[in-house]
Amino acid sequence: MTAPGFRRCGCAAALAGLLLALPPTPTFPQNASPAPQEMEVLGVATDQQSGQPMVLLRGKTDRRALTMVIDPSAAVGIALPLQGVTPPRPYTHDLLLTVIRRAGYTLEKVVITDLKENTYFATLILRRGAEPLEIDSRPSDAIALALAAGAAVLAAEGALKAPPEEKGP
Repeated sequence: MTAPGFRRCGCAAALAGLLLALPPTPTFPQNASPAPQEMEVLGVATDQQSGQPMVLLRGKTDRRALTMVIDPSAAVGIALPLQGVTPPRPYTHDLLLTVIRRAGYTLEKVVITDLKENTYFATLILRRGAEPLEIDSRPSDAIALALAAGAAVLAAEGALKAPPEEKGP
């Protein structure tokens, strides 16, 4: 059975639709590092083979795909706001957003910063007046928070450089 807000699909089938008609990976001068680009959160899908949820994102500038395996609670935290559903009681992401706001901060944006050893990294960018605050985060939690707050999701080139390696049986 598939939870509400999830699509069951083969990983290859889910990515095929995203990857069709994508332009080739852009090249940059040796010492240039492009600014992070804003990403569109397309949805959450469940891989048929592994049964694990994945979040699907696409670059708004160059349309490159970014797919990450995520845990089920983060998947729900991402799927509900995408569907415009407000849970009757706050989930963990809603609770954290309330704490951020009551502390006087706003969630300005989240940046998926890097991919190292098959693990993605992200940073929450909070702001209180002119005072910025950067907090390390799992990308799935950062995406769920951004959707709940209406904040932008960005990805740095380091996170878009190559997909994580698939582990064989």
